[in-house]
Amino acid sequence: GLFVTDYFTRTPRKLSPFRSFASIELFHFHIPEDTVIAVWNLITFKEQGGTFGDQCPDRSITVYFRSGAPSVINPLHTHFPRDTAVPGSFALTLTWTLPNRTTGVFNVTSPLPGDWFLAAHLPKDEGKISVKGLYEECQYLFQPQLIVQRLVNIAVLYPGHITEQSMAPHNRSCLYKVFVPSYTSRVLVEVLQCRGAEGCPLWLRVRAKAPPLHNSTALDCREHTPCQLAQDLPFWQHWYYVLVEKHPGVPGTVSFQVTVQLTDCSRPSLARPPFLPSSASMNMPHSFGSAGGLGLGDSPPPTTPNSTKHPVPIPVTSPAGERCWPVRPTLRNELDTFSVHFYIFFGPNVSVPPDRPAVFVINLLPVLDSGGVLNLELRLNVSSLHGENVTVFGCLNHEVPLTSGDNASVTCETESLAGFLLSVNATASLSRLRIPYPQTGSWYLSLRSLCAAEHGFEPCTNVTAEVYLRAYLSPCINDCGIYGQCKLLRTNNYLYAACECKAGWNGWGCTDNSEAFSYGFQLLSTLLLCLSNVMFVPPVAIAVRSHYLMEAAVYIFTMFFSTFYHACDQPGIVVFCIMDYDVLQFCDFLGSLMSVWVTVIAMARLQPVVKQASVGRCPPAPQVLYLLGAMLLAMALQMDRHGLWNLLGPSLFALGIMAVAWTARTIRRRHCYPPTWKRWVFYLCPGALIAAAAVLLYAFVETEENYFYIHSIWHLLIAGSVGFLLPPRAKTSRRLGPLPRRKGCGYQLCVNEQEELGLVDPAVASINSICTS
Repeated sequence: GLFVTDYFTRTPRKLSPFRSFASIELFHFHIPEDTVIAVWNLITFKEQGGTFGDQCPDRSITVYFRSGAPSVINPLHTHFPRDTAVPGSFALTLTWTLPNRTTGVFNVTSPLPGDWFLAAHLPKDEGKISVKGLYEECQYLFQPQLIVQRLVNIAVLYPGHITEQSMAPHNRSCLYKVFVPSYTSRVLVEVLQCRGAEGCPLWLRVRAKAPPLHNSTALDCREHTPCQLAQDLPFWQHWYYVLVEKHPGVPGTVSFQVTVQLTDCSRPSLARPPFLPSSASMNMPHSFGSAGGLGLGDSPPPTTPNSTKHPVPIPVTSPAGERCWPVRPTLRNELDTFSVHFYIFFGPNVSVPPDRPAVFVINLLPVLDSGGVLNLELRLNVSSLHGENVTVFGCLNHEVPLTSGDNASVTCETESLAGFLLSVNATASLSRLRIPYPQTGSWYLSLRSLCAAEHGFEPCTNVTAEVYLRAYLSPCINDCGIYGQCKLLRTNNYLYAACECKAGWNGWGCTDNSEAFSYGFQLLSTLLLCLSNVMFVPPVAIAVRSHYLMEAAVYIFTMFFSTFYHACDQPGIVVFCIMDYDVLQFCDFLGSLMSVWVTVIAMARLQPVVKQASVGRCPPAPQVLYLLGAMLLAMALQMDRHGLWNLLGPSLFALGIMAVAWTARTIRRRHCYPPTWKRWVFYLCPGALIAAAAVLLYAFVETEENYFYIHSIWHLLIAGSVGFLLPPRAKTSRRLGPLPRRKGCGYQLCVNEQEELGLVDPAVASINSICTS
């Protein structure tokens, strides 16, 4: 055949350590039909500061593959919620081959067509809390690329018609496909009039949705005569691929005929089951019980020049015990994103007769519905059993209803199907099933009632069970509970939901409490973070006593909002919010930065430095800097609240102002400022050491595990350093008389320089006091 190659790529994305499904990177691909091979080229590279991260450590990268919906992954081996079905997926771990780059290849032969999803993440880290911008972090970027090779012009087989084929010596196989409509109960493929050098040296393989593989359903035509391969309960509304393969080493040309016969159980004229119930007995209108699929054999298709097709009769009898019951549809009611309820006509109470199953269909839209959770709930009305030991079994299957001819069978699996089994009885009258990230398409639920017997189950006689059926689509399982948050995530144009747990809870629905914080620990951590702000009371008292009223107001502001921000920021249930969380966070950050700013400006003692005339109309210099700093800090926090320069910028600028002021005093007086050694030994040096220790703890020691007490110590150290660093009250001398004031814009400075230098007793007034305007 003719092969066509298609190429798809995705933008590189930064990978994150795994904490929950909300921290993974999801990539969405679409594989076309008739694809014979798909090759994913997985590219991973490191970056650090905009350059290649040759010095970054090697961290393994895990990639998950799944067809139809995102993978339900559990790398931390946590417990899933009860009644949750976990679909399988394939995982691949990438290791580094170069210092800054690695590639991996993942091949899929004859992949299923449609949506494919890749999920990638880094291993879980130690939970260190790093300050943004402190150093260049190592970034691990992942970029998948997809190359597909597909066949074009695959020969189509028409049911009931014969296709003749001659396989040349240089050919190994012939590939065909046939479309299977709804209400098809059996697919029969047959090879006729096979002629070759060694009898019929052919293999016959059949597979749904994609070309057959080496392990697909196969039949050796040399050992079976006639060469017939049947598929019971085929997938509806899908292509079935038929591969006729020559045995290796067979010389010469092999000729044969291929025909396909489909058993349509929805039309009595084509395949009449032994008993077909009337639609009235199913409690549904007549239109719901009619055939909804395409009739087979109504009009023969046209023949093509390169093959000859002869019509063959379709058998009107079906295998013994085979049933094809009407499928009751459901009404789709969309409430919100991933919030869909499926209502049953003439429901939600469903009557399950003893002699036949009740079949329902739930349609999930492509792509749109695969990012949520499919929930199914069965509740048995015990009063409808009339004392009989009846069990109602439900089989949920994808793309085809499982209607077994054996009424006593309670399994939901066949050789080619695997479904989900639910059961309710008088003892356990409620059964639930949750399927995270379900595959889209049609889901069929078959309900049937069986009575308990000595050796298993047997059909009931005259008991009609009544079941309450509820089916709906939700974003997360139980909305992630009280210890989780359901987040709506997006990758390109694909939406999906995932839980993000807190307070040590884990799992897909935040139900795994193996590492959960106890209530006492949550209360203790909240009290530590809140009550540690009481350490600001001594700095407030010192500031008020020293007449630093502006600084005292800033400290009170910081203490108040830091207390209530941490009370609202707790991950558990010990939470108290007096206003919006974002407002509390902004005020807490602003108060912290303003505390540093006003303390350093106060230490600069700018008033004695500026020797200008004093006029009441002009504000003092510190007040101008206070107001300017508040506006600039508010602007910086609005741009990036967690940036490093939000703290370093104002701190370094204020320290620069203080250094200039102290240097000016030192040069003018020819004496080190502050002048007394006691001020350096007992106040400035301890305060600077305490502040430095607080910054080191905040930047390098704080992790998610020790956050509660390390951050509380940060509060204590910062408040304590303010008490040491805040300068003493400015002492002024008594004036000998009123001095004339010049008009203009200046600052009045009345300071006893000898008192400032510590040379005389501050209580003694001196004529040497200088009052400068």
